[in-house]
Amino acid sequence: MSAESTPEPGIRDTGANGPRRRAKGRRRKARGKRRKALLISAWTAAGVLVLGGTGAGYVYFKLNGNIKSVDIDQALGSDRPSKADNGSENILVLGSDTRSGSNKKLGGGTDDGSARSDTAMIVHVHEGHKKASVVSMPRDTLIDRPACTDTKGVTHPAVNGVMFNEAYSTGGAACTVKTVESLTGLRMDHYLEVDFAGFEKLIDELGGVRVTTTKDIKDPQSHLNLKAGKHRLTGQQALGLVRTRHGVGDGSDLGRIQLQQAFVKALVNQVKDIGVFTNPKKLLDLADTATKAVTTDSDLGSVNSLMDFAGGLKGISSSHMHMVTMPVRYDPTNPNRVIVAKTKAEQMWTALKNDRPIPASATKGTATGEAKGVVSTP
Repeated sequence: MSAESTPEPGIRDTGANGPRRRAKGRRRKARGKRRKALLISAWTAAGVLVLGGTGAGYVYFKLNGNIKSVDIDQALGSDRPSKADNGSENILVLGSDTRSGSNKKLGGGTDDGSARSDTAMIVHVHEGHKKASVVSMPRDTLIDRPACTDTKGVTHPAVNGVMFNEAYSTGGAACTVKTVESLTGLRMDHYLEVDFAGFEKLIDELGGVRVTTTKDIKDPQSHLNLKAGKHRLTGQQALGLVRTRHGVGDGSDLGRIQLQQAFVKALVNQVKDIGVFTNPKKLLDLADTATKAVTTDSDLGSVNSLMDFAGGLKGISSSHMHMVTMPVRYDPTNPNRVIVAKTKAEQMWTALKNDRPIPASATKGTATGEAKGVVSTP
């Protein structure tokens, strides 16, 4: 665990080395007012100070070379929803479990190069960039996927009644964006994807994430074993938390989404309180890991573009992030699947198209899983 991960009193440091105690007489510095940011801005803003120092040219090209990007606009062409004209933006954020390389042992599959989108969120940044609405898309949702062309130029015919994450496993980023735009009528202005291995390493380099669990969570499939109480999660544990389905609640994807949303808020709350900006080596390591971990659309495919993008998000605190799940109901023919609650979903998409807050009526009475309130900030 990194130098910044010394646990606070009452917080379990649940890493491999077991509990640690702070030396007597050592006082924690008072925390100044934190400037909080969205998850993505934490990863990209790290490059700002690095690029201003000695060897900036080398560092710039090193970080720039790490970033993978895909040309969504070319793959999808002009048959897409219109861009908003008021400064609001929609960003599709995916967590992927590519079954190759260092992700093989994390995904639990074979090294066959296959991939799935394990997590999907639409981040709607409202006009003025002071607040955001975040909509989780359950991967077990049965949808009609439109015909799409992937970034290699291969066309995939439309199919009906498939799981949402089939779009990614079939046609990657471009087909996923096409599917989301078809479902919502919203233009996805940007695309950001994070893989398992990069996520785990990034959390470790951030010094872990502090959360409180109100129930024990034990899931052998995601290698997670947490007692109720305060914890500072390692990267492996954080990955286990955002992937667990069977450790808490009803074992559904909806329950997992509740944990993911709570984790994101916990991460946002502490991103600016990790001490990396006074440690150039830590800052460079963080920027290096972050740029290796993400795949972006081509408009964000450079360090400068990512920094500009991050700068526009850093004023959004967790208290100004409204996190919801796309309105769904259980499929009456298969309780392991959900289907879109179309009337309520349309309320949600209409509100975001008009840059308005999502009304409570859009999510009231929809399926939610049973993990709400299990994880929170300490």
